[in-house]
Amino acid sequence: MKKKTILASLALMASLAAGAQNPIVQTWFTSDPAPMVHGDRIYVYTGHDEDRADFFWMYEWRIYSSADMVNWTDHGTPLGLHSFEWADDRAWAAQTIERNGKFYWYICAHSKISGGMAIGVAVGDSPTGPFRDALGKPLFENGSWDHIDPTVMIDDDGQAWLMWGNPQCYYLKLNEDMISYSGELGRLDMTEEAFGGPIMSKREKGKQYKDSYVEGPWLTKRTFFPLTKNGKPAKKAQSLYYLLYAAGGVPEHISYSTAPAPTGPWTYAGEIMPLEDTKSFTNHCGVADFKGHSYFFYHTGKLPGGGGFGRSAAVEEFTYNPDGSFPTIHHTDEGVSPIGTLNPYQRQEAETMAWSVGLKTEQNDNTGVYVSDINNGDYIKVREVDFGSQTPKAFRAMAASALQGGRVEVRLDSLGAAPIATLNVPHTGGWEVWKEVRTDIAPANAPSGKHDVYFTFAGNKGAKLFNFDWWKFD
Repeated sequence: MKKKTILASLALMASLAAGAQNPIVQTWFTSDPAPMVHGDRIYVYTGHDEDRADFFWMYEWRIYSSADMVNWTDHGTPLGLHSFEWADDRAWAAQTIERNGKFYWYICAHSKISGGMAIGVAVGDSPTGPFRDALGKPLFENGSWDHIDPTVMIDDDGQAWLMWGNPQCYYLKLNEDMISYSGELGRLDMTEEAFGGPIMSKREKGKQYKDSYVEGPWLTKRTFFPLTKNGKPAKKAQSLYYLLYAAGGVPEHISYSTAPAPTGPWTYAGEIMPLEDTKSFTNHCGVADFKGHSYFFYHTGKLPGGGGFGRSAAVEEFTYNPDGSFPTIHHTDEGVSPIGTLNPYQRQEAETMAWSVGLKTEQNDNTGVYVSDINNGDYIKVREVDFGSQTPKAFRAMAASALQGGRVEVRLDSLGAAPIATLNVPHTGGWEVWKEVRTDIAPANAPSGKHDVYFTFAGNKGAKLFNFDWWKFD
């Protein structure tokens, strides 16, 4: 049975890899994606479902980033329950925002102080940290279990808003320091008009409702020029607040409401991502505009071994309707198209990848993040590698092996292509004893122009071969 399961998983990964971009991370389960654009990169802050979990076993958060939407760099785990002395379980959904050069990561976790779920905040000087607990205590808690899934937004007037909750949606007005708040805890009016249906405790028996807010809010604002009756853009811009959320109960779909202000009144606007066979009974979304494109992030359970407690971040591109409304967005395996290229003549981190099979990542304070658990037959795919008009003469990489090592076979455009180079990785003296290795590329094999590059790994079957830190063409 185990052999059949392994073969089925490998077959699924192979079929996904043929044209897949979703899920965007294959090395770990990555739930509740929260995008943030900073500079020329988009960062996605995720939860982490533990392997083989039978509940929401979540103890840390992870970060990934991309400049081209197809190659994602793993920045590891800069924040976890260990970062908050008051927290002891359930590192659930979170979101990060930048203000005045600081990055504020709003999290929820079970509190040892109150015995309920609490909202906390960490702060860092860069999008990838390091992060520290900004307060040494929760930002908000009162012993209730419904304080989960925070979302944050800074309005045009500088006022920051923090929202969260299941099944009640709460809000706070944050002060400019982003780690304190003014006023009392607010509650959105959870009516049928606002969310398609009231919360369960206020529903009329036997009445059919259009929808219902459940959890995972995402607060955002857009200013646009709606089309007039003659089909031309209006001269006056319109601003709307959008609250996206997991809806409908279990299983969840994604719906949204709109309002003229963060506190409402909210008006139910419909479904965005309908209920589909994503292999996950929950969903959690975030949206971001990046380099002229609009992206919708969500999660599925579609990796081998995944499911309702093993979820993975995915992304789709979309275009807002002329009236500012969301289109219907369906989940796909194909994901999004590239919006940039990767330079092979600069050092590239091995943990930057478009797709991988069989691998994990690890990290330490000296090396940072690197690729691990490399076995015979595993591989990494990197997309849109632009060699330009030059042709490389050599390939080199940083690797480490405590045992016999192995080989990196470099292929172009398909797994079945003949290698253009083979790099032999020797025994280096330990799994974190790194050695730079190099191999020549024959002129007849040297590529030019754009290619997808595959790094396929070979060596003794069944044994861990080596760890992989970075690569570069010369």
